[in-house]
Amino acid sequence: MNFGDKLDRAIDKNNSLLCVGLDPAIDKMPAQFTNSDKPFFEFNKAIIDATADQVCCYKPNSAFYEAKGASGIEQLKETCDYIKQNYPEIPIILDAKRADIGNTNAGYVAFAFDYLGADAITLNPYMGKSALQPFLDRGDKGCVILCRTSNEGAEEFQSLEVGSENLSQKVAKNVASIWNENNNCLLVIGATNAHEVANLRQVVGSEITFLVPGIGAQGGDLEATLKAGLNTDGKGLIISASRSIIYASNNEDFAQAARSEAERTNAQINQYR
Repeated sequence: MNFGDKLDRAIDKNNSLLCVGLDPAIDKMPAQFTNSDKPFFEFNKAIIDATADQVCCYKPNSAFYEAKGASGIEQLKETCDYIKQNYPEIPIILDAKRADIGNTNAGYVAFAFDYLGADAITLNPYMGKSALQPFLDRGDKGCVILCRTSNEGAEEFQSLEVGSENLSQKVAKNVASIWNENNNCLLVIGATNAHEVANLRQVVGSEITFLVPGIGAQGGDLEATLKAGLNTDGKGLIISASRSIIYASNNEDFAQAARSEAERTNAQINQYR
């Protein structure tokens, strides 16, 4: 089963387009984890158990774990293993935004897909298709290419004109028409500009799925984004939310609060599907 098939099954099983980002930060977590040997894993485990029937995938951001050195990497591995063992139907997107020359990328491929067992990874397109070929060649895995991001300052390069289109449109066109030989490419399209979501959906057609950050803490317009980006099957979008869900409470009820916020967000998404 490839990433797209696994994602579709999870969407159908849970009636969800919601992706929960597993981005633990010790200063935002409940006090009960302060003295834990494995605070990230224990926190993640509780969040996963509380929300597993409300999501289509989970997205741990590698940076939060890397910052803690060997212990952090170990807890990232334990988190991925826990999902695979207990909720094997739910895909894992490793948010790592990798980009390098081909032989270096071979190491990143081995870490993400073979060691962690992630089903997909976020990638930076700046070095071009040939550099990312080790990822693209893994036809069973998802390659989630940065295209139009939600961060402040994204326009500095992404809005630059390249002939008759801007750079983000050029990236989208190349990914859809040249890079996607194994039908395993997705695009990161932020929710903070629904007009761009609509433009890029028109550029790539209905087959490419968008991973959409910017909902929740970043204030993206959920309704406008869904109307602009959904395909005719009511799919084609993965709506990513991290802080608004996992930090819905920093008290002992944090897991239940995360579930309630995931349920609320999922219901809101499905209202417009």
